[in-house]
Amino acid sequence: MQIAPIPTLDPEINQVREGTANIVNRYIIPNEERLGDYRSPESQQLRLEIQDNVKKAGLWAPHLPQEYGGMGIGFMKHAYMNEILAWSPYSNSLFGVVAPDSGNQTILIKYGTEEQKKQWLEPSIRGEIRSCFSMTEPDAPGSSPYAIQTRAIRDGDDWVINGRKWFTSGAVGAAFAIVMCRTEEADGDGGVREKMTQIIVPTDTPGFNIVRRIPVWGHDSNHCEIEYKNVRVPVTNQLGRTGSGHQAAQDRLGAGRVFHCMNSVGQMWRAFDLMVKRAIDREVHGGKLETKQFIQGFIADSYIDIMTARLMTIHTAEVIDNGQDPRTIISALKIYVPAAFERVVDRAIQVHGAMGVSGDTPLSGMYTGARTLRIADGPDEVHRILIAKNVLNKYHAGDNWDFGI
Repeated sequence: MQIAPIPTLDPEINQVREGTANIVNRYIIPNEERLGDYRSPESQQLRLEIQDNVKKAGLWAPHLPQEYGGMGIGFMKHAYMNEILAWSPYSNSLFGVVAPDSGNQTILIKYGTEEQKKQWLEPSIRGEIRSCFSMTEPDAPGSSPYAIQTRAIRDGDDWVINGRKWFTSGAVGAAFAIVMCRTEEADGDGGVREKMTQIIVPTDTPGFNIVRRIPVWGHDSNHCEIEYKNVRVPVTNQLGRTGSGHQAAQDRLGAGRVFHCMNSVGQMWRAFDLMVKRAIDREVHGGKLETKQFIQGFIADSYIDIMTARLMTIHTAEVIDNGQDPRTIISALKIYVPAAFERVVDRAIQVHGAMGVSGDTPLSGMYTGARTLRIADGPDEVHRILIAKNVLNKYHAGDNWDFGI
């Protein structure tokens, strides 16, 4: 990876990009095979050494405020940093951005009490414990958060939770889950969205049962199906006021969608790099692949996809940093970037031939990840409906759509 300072950016962002690239180039990409062997003492020691270098460079936890040990750099600077991080699937965790912990940390910062922050947030930031986020259910459409059936019933000073969740990422080995529940006792007459509450559940609580790891694309994963059977936790474990769970989920998922797209841009960039180098090196049918017009078309189309996805991501981050309503642009980003990511990786696989679907390059993992993102964080179809509704509402109010903001 070779990057140069971007003349239009302030020096701080360029320093962050260059410092990030230095660590990713020197310590992460050359050691991906060793880093992938999570259980070996050598891999664990290497991780600690890289994390120490990250902290010394002042690049630890870009998603967290400075008072919690992070960089506090905001969405746009994080976007520029993330396109470098995402060159390797191992970078984010080595820079202190570990999903789903990173999302849970931001929610705990906004909604948690001082006691909750001390008990759960601070140890999570220090890396002493891990967490999971438990919202999606097997019998409720993931595109409709109002359909959640897991219920928390108030019993004195406790919530008693019953229900079933799946695709709870990172559940195995987690110290606690943040669980989205229906709490019918919620105040107000605001409908279903005011009846949702997020509750912290320690995973050693009786009744918290991991049913299975769900295979994804035919492989083992740490996305788990969980049964909550008469799980009893104190009312003080709820995050925010009763009924604030829907808003907390939107805060978390909106940011998560942008972060996923940030990651996608970096992975597209690396896939493009691998494809172009392969085209230059590979000789077939009397000439280099780079001389074939089909391949030249691949290069041009992938350049266009990456540039468009990158500019959309940066613009979305800018909208969020400026305090504007980001909902429509986030939905557009969520639709466009994973689809572009899929196209870019598909072309890179085609140029690599059999090697492209092997484990000798990161392309197969990128491809399944890109396809999954078209479902994760809300399917494309739901986001298209949201975009159309927002545009139509503007016109019904007598306005038009301003693409300048």
